[in-house]
Amino acid sequence: MGKGKKLIWIVPVALCVIGAAAFFLFRGKNQNGNQYVEIHPFRGTISSLVSTTGAVEPQNRLKIGSTVSGRIEEILVEEGQFVHKGDVLARLSSTERAALLDAAKLQGKSELDYWQKVYKETAVMAPMTGQVIVKSIDPGQTVTTSDSLFVLSDRLIVKAYVDETDIGKLKIGQKAVIGLDAYPEIKVNGIVDHIYYESHLQNNVSIYYVDIIPESVPDVYRSGMSANIDIIVSEKRDALLLPSGALQNRAGVSAVMLKNASSDRKPVYRTVRTGLQDGQNTEILEGLEQNAVVLMPDTTFVLPTKKGGSNPFMPKRPPSQKK
Repeated sequence: MGKGKKLIWIVPVALCVIGAAAFFLFRGKNQNGNQYVEIHPFRGTISSLVSTTGAVEPQNRLKIGSTVSGRIEEILVEEGQFVHKGDVLARLSSTERAALLDAAKLQGKSELDYWQKVYKETAVMAPMTGQVIVKSIDPGQTVTTSDSLFVLSDRLIVKAYVDETDIGKLKIGQKAVIGLDAYPEIKVNGIVDHIYYESHLQNNVSIYYVDIIPESVPDVYRSGMSANIDIIVSEKRDALLLPSGALQNRAGVSAVMLKNASSDRKPVYRTVRTGLQDGQNTEILEGLEQNAVVLMPDTTFVLPTKKGGSNPFMPKRPPSQKK
């Protein structure tokens, strides 16, 4: 390729690079070289939260066994089924009855029918109203009095794991929002029902268990599912709010930068008293009106300010190698 063609190709590219650099260097700057966005305080609801994790668990988990050893003859419920106190979950023959029926079966149907009527089966009954969350037996299986046949749960709750530094903020009756890792699109409201007194060590951190009662339990809830919980410690409605990025710390106090309508156009700093924060917005208690024009730094991009800074659009020179 000739020198003329190389020059024709290089010049437009160089102009594009220079133009792009000029755009970023001079766009929207004030006389001090800083960029700001004009915003207004607004009214809204703000909440102070304690965010933590937990798991879906039965509030009362009850294992059900048999009063006699024997053979399971019939199972009348399935996992997930709701039962009432006194419902028959299964029937089984004691060891003696099972041996007697096996012997009668060899003598004929009439003999078997007689002993089935005379020697009744043993019923396994539900001691409380709840949901069958575990069924660990099958018909024909031999069980003992130490075996667990079913597990009942009266209701599913969420057990939250709260750090000891946050436990002092919680109270019975506070509202919470529950989400599941498995179903992040499902959000359920809940209430703080119980705060445990004993701590537990988890990852070398002392945590306390907190029971959250859901207002409703979706069908997708399963015992052991991981949950994310936001507990609302305090909440204010119709509060005067400002994005937290507009606040500055000046001499240990919070201040905001206001637009100046005078001729020198220099911004004015005003001290404010703040309240609740939610990570995005901050409540303004004193020092600011709703019609004020606040200047917030524009952080969409950051340019090097030190002298001698490198041009981000120019290729870097490879480091020299000492011989």
